[in-house]
Amino acid sequence: MARDVVELGQGLAGQWHAFATGLLRPWNIYQLLIALAVLAVAHLLGRVLAPRLRAWMHSREGWPMWRMRFLVVVHRRLRGILFVALVWLTVMVMREVTWPSRSYLLVLLANVALAWLIIVFTTRLIRNPLLRKAVRWGALSWVTLNALGLTDQTARLLDRMAIEMGEVRISVLMLLQMVTILTVFFLVAKFASRWLSARIAASDDLTPSMRVLAVKLLQTGLFLAAFIIGLRAIGVDLTALAFLSGAIGLGLGFGLQKVVSNLVSGVIILMDKSIKPGDVISIGETFGWINELGARYASISTRDGREYLIPNEDLITGQVVNWSHSDEFVRLDIRFGASYDDDPHLVRRIATEAALTDERVLSTRPPVCHITGFGDSSVDYVLRFWIKDPTGGLTNIRGKVFLALWDTFKAHGVTIPFPQREVRLVDRGGSRQD
Repeated sequence: MARDVVELGQGLAGQWHAFATGLLRPWNIYQLLIALAVLAVAHLLGRVLAPRLRAWMHSREGWPMWRMRFLVVVHRRLRGILFVALVWLTVMVMREVTWPSRSYLLVLLANVALAWLIIVFTTRLIRNPLLRKAVRWGALSWVTLNALGLTDQTARLLDRMAIEMGEVRISVLMLLQMVTILTVFFLVAKFASRWLSARIAASDDLTPSMRVLAVKLLQTGLFLAAFIIGLRAIGVDLTALAFLSGAIGLGLGFGLQKVVSNLVSGVIILMDKSIKPGDVISIGETFGWINELGARYASISTRDGREYLIPNEDLITGQVVNWSHSDEFVRLDIRFGASYDDDPHLVRRIATEAALTDERVLSTRPPVCHITGFGDSSVDYVLRFWIKDPTGGLTNIRGKVFLALWDTFKAHGVTIPFPQREVRLVDRGGSRQD
């Protein structure tokens, strides 16, 4: 195998040498000089047009974001665009004034430059920088080899560079094909997943929990199908993966118990609709609203700006208070005391009126105030009122109602007693020692 690889490499190097030697012919040198001149003209025109294009872009601030991004790419690749346009114009002029063979090298350069430009614009759709660079340089290499007529020789060379283990043969060409095909299938699955996820999210026929579940199942199915179809397209026998799947299952049973438990718990949560994105919950000392239900955890945001990632298993096995499970209304209780000298009927009336002074307290469900007992120092009351926006916070609304009670009691002369102690000194007739 090593001898075959060396021979193919030598043949490929010989073709490169012959191509380089051909460039030294007089008309090829002329074409190279013409190409350099066209590149210089494109560079100068780019220096002149780039500021004007940038100023024109600034005057189009109301345009959609995708159009502005396209103009940014055009601005960055302005020299290449001008070079492609000028070199093709030069080719058409030379074909009119001289033999076609004397513009062969310019046609080759024009085709390669145009292909490079198309690849650069197309790969801008890939957001991952590493993946974008890999796809871009892979496509540029293939285009260059195809333009030079060296694709077959390069493919044979890469196919000869292989490792054989029994009946299994893995070559560099096979690895490149696998990476390319799987990348294409995964990109298609990703775009399809985004499009279908947007359609599902916009559907009013599904509950928020069912939307999340449908999106997760859709993404899993699409990427799994892309992986299987990609392997079949390469020619990999999927029956050889039976042993690997058994090993993965054994690993899941022993080492990934928590991960699998969280995954299953996430599916159960989405199916039984116990919690959903937007619900206000409290688990332990964490109080906040659910931003996202993931496959492994739920994202909960609190009013102090923190974001907690609660494992799905804790939401299943622990005690969770869902403030908005059945409806959006929440009742809050405030306990206070008033003096025995104050009229309890007056205290109850002004307490309910004080609660209604805050706009978050619902008037459709009027507040109520009840006596809960006769304490040591005061008559004990409980004030109950309803709100429908727990995401706005609970502590702050309690504080506002307490402040309203304070102001109302001051205005009506109602006193809030505090424990008082009376100390008596008893003289037993004994002598005092200093």
